[in-house]
Amino acid sequence: MIDAKLLLLSQVATVQAGYPFRGAIEGAPDGDVIALQMKDVDPESGVAWAGALRAHLPGRKVPSWLQPGDLLFVAKGARFYAVVVDTPPMPAVCGPAFFHLRVQPGAAVAPAFLAWQINQPPFQRLLMQSAEGSGQLSIRRPVLEALPLAVPPLPQQHRIVALDGTARAERAMMRRLIQNREQQLHALAEALSAASMRSQQATRP
Repeated sequence: MIDAKLLLLSQVATVQAGYPFRGAIEGAPDGDVIALQMKDVDPESGVAWAGALRAHLPGRKVPSWLQPGDLLFVAKGARFYAVVVDTPPMPAVCGPAFFHLRVQPGAAVAPAFLAWQINQPPFQRLLMQSAEGSGQLSIRRPVLEALPLAVPPLPQQHRIVALDGTARAERAMMRRLIQNREQQLHALAEALSAASMRSQQATRP
């Protein structure tokens, strides 16, 4: 049995909306910031900085810059999930499809554990029950802030995160094995097809 405190998300992390870009985010080769979009994040691999858009920030709103250990919560679409931000290669913000989470100073919560718990089935069920919208589902900030967390002591959090990392590595290895096997089977199919064509050509008068 795991000893855990029951807390609301708002008790352990601040939640801010993404930067309010108006319409589509316009890229600029000389942009001085990175503007993360949904295509740049993945629950398995995290943030893909290499393909992220560089842009100039419109308006005068003071940006909430992303820092290592922050979380990005995908708040719109068919799936809601969180990823932990590693070190940005240059000043970076997230777009309005995200909520920007930051663990509060003094909160005994590891960012990776918070992301892990958000992505687990119990939390996901609560999110889907609270989602709104017809054409596109979304989560409102008060709903996210009010969701309950079960927070064990930090040593247990670290063990859970380590176990999750092992599972991720195992899934990645299995995907590579499956891809390699499929390539072998495709090569066999091509070889058989080529052999069949040669046989047909050899029997023609």
